[in-house]
Amino acid sequence: MSDNTTAAATRDADGLTATEAAIMKSRKKNEPDRPKHIIRTLAGSMREYTKESWLAPLFVFIEAILEIVIPTVMASLIDQGITGGNMNAIVRFGLILLLCSLVSLACGFLAGKYAAIAAAGFAKNLRRDQFEKVQAFSFTNIDRFSTGSIITRLTTDVTNLQMAYGMMVRMGVRAPIMVVVAWIFSFRISPSISLVFLACVPILAIGLCGLAVLVHPVFERVFHTYDALNNVVDENLQGIRVVKSYDRESYEIGKFGRISQRIFKDFTKAERIMSFNSPIMMFCIYASMIMISWMGAQQIVASGNNAALGLTTGDLTALVTYAMQILMAMMMLSMIFVMCIISQASAERICQVLQEKSTVTDPENPVMDVADGSIEFDHVTFRYSASSEKPVLDDIDLKIDSGMTVGIVGGTGSAKSSLVQLVPRLYDVSAGSLKVGGRDVRDYDLVTLRDQVAMVLQKNVLFSGTITENLRWGDPDATDEQIRHACRLAQADGFIQEFPDKYDTYIEQGGTNVSGGQRQRLCIARALLKKPKILILDDSTSAVDTKTDKLIRDAFHHEIPDTTKIIIAQRIASVQESDLILVMDNGRIMAKGTHDELLETCDEYRSIYESQTRDTAAGQAELEREAAQRAEHMQQAEQEGENR
Repeated sequence: MSDNTTAAATRDADGLTATEAAIMKSRKKNEPDRPKHIIRTLAGSMREYTKESWLAPLFVFIEAILEIVIPTVMASLIDQGITGGNMNAIVRFGLILLLCSLVSLACGFLAGKYAAIAAAGFAKNLRRDQFEKVQAFSFTNIDRFSTGSIITRLTTDVTNLQMAYGMMVRMGVRAPIMVVVAWIFSFRISPSISLVFLACVPILAIGLCGLAVLVHPVFERVFHTYDALNNVVDENLQGIRVVKSYDRESYEIGKFGRISQRIFKDFTKAERIMSFNSPIMMFCIYASMIMISWMGAQQIVASGNNAALGLTTGDLTALVTYAMQILMAMMMLSMIFVMCIISQASAERICQVLQEKSTVTDPENPVMDVADGSIEFDHVTFRYSASSEKPVLDDIDLKIDSGMTVGIVGGTGSAKSSLVQLVPRLYDVSAGSLKVGGRDVRDYDLVTLRDQVAMVLQKNVLFSGTITENLRWGDPDATDEQIRHACRLAQADGFIQEFPDKYDTYIEQGGTNVSGGQRQRLCIARALLKKPKILILDDSTSAVDTKTDKLIRDAFHHEIPDTTKIIIAQRIASVQESDLILVMDNGRIMAKGTHDELLETCDEYRSIYESQTRDTAAGQAELEREAAQRAEHMQQAEQEGENR
């Protein structure tokens, strides 16, 4: 059975496989609760565009008032000028109409200009505020949002709010003014006819509110599906080499297609519901026009077109114009209503990011200096989530003196990385305390602490730019000689010099144009440029050969003896010269000591060492046999040549 057939057999009603549906359900469940005070939170992103946000409605107000005045002037032109045959009245009211039209046109232009600036600026600030918020998140906060979800909030959700905001500062101001003032003017002309408009209000209110209740959950679901779609794209592009090597393009296309189909179905459903908006509006418009025409004609006939007795032709013309203005304004309100329904879900999602509180923050009076590289774990317990029953790290008690080299070994999932991530406060301890330089890490200014702790993580990341630009992440003010010195310590200078552009070689996004070992050595050099008091290498020499690994460790020993070095490794050879070696398992320190001490006291350590030594010895013996065979073949070939 093919992949697509298998997937089809297990798909739910929404077109998702059980796995995809479970992932989406989990992500939606783990997202923060719906935020409060949405308007107040979003208003904080207006800032320097507040002036434009007020100027746009002001010019819209003037434009709307003038458009409402124009029908009244037109009615006077008809009744006093055209019907009465008064040329002076025609000229006078004609000039007033021209002036009102020109001023209205100018105000409309300025309103559009300032509304565009306000909306675009508001969107720019929203993106910036979200991105800055994400940068300040701890790892705990970041774990609450998927990559695709954050991308959707920075792009699609912000675009929805930008469109809604642009409509609000123009049509959102214009439409209510047109409805209220035009109705007042029409009431002055004919109270009985003006009541026709009021009859439309309950019909529209009931219809639009019903549509909002039905369609809002659909749009919420759509944006969660967008998150899943972005996650699929991100995951696919990050792992495109694996996808191609396993020939899984058709499977990935199918997965993308199913989620895309889900978005299509939800949007189609939402649009189908919202399509009732137009018929409701058109029913009210045409019903109103028919009633106004019928009632107006009756009043004109009854009054004989005498203003003193009733309605005149000019009055009916003004009423029809006001009717169109009121009903078109209602149509605008309906459009704004639809846009607000769409943007409401986006606003809530953006506020979830803006209102998220970082779990790692600076204290009120932070310590601004790290005395040395000493580290002390005092009965530390750590959980990724407060609701987790089993801790990731359990009762860790450890003291590391400044300048020591500490090795950490252990199986996969033994919490080695979790242990070192507590040192620069990427996470905070759940219980106990962790001290650096004799002070609790929670007492330090975050920037101060992290400036003195350099980490080279398991997943080495380089950014698009030159080698020099990447290395200066460690120290923006580093000189060329300092950069070369750090690279020599990290054994990176040799391969850099082989590139045509040397240190100006351009690194592609993610460092795809350099090997894994080269990427690791560049990341180590970048960390060394920080001149940290604590250097953490999280399995960061796994892709380099043992000889290079030894050269790097020797350079550390001679060049940065006062820096505390923590080395997580799978190879015993990478840590056996350390001052202290920790053996971890299941979130606890099973044993600690020097290499020789652990060989005597720790069965697990001895087993790993003997296994790796045996494999190394076997590999070396195989290499020696192959070399001997090659030498024998060469000797035979030379002997045959001499015989000839």
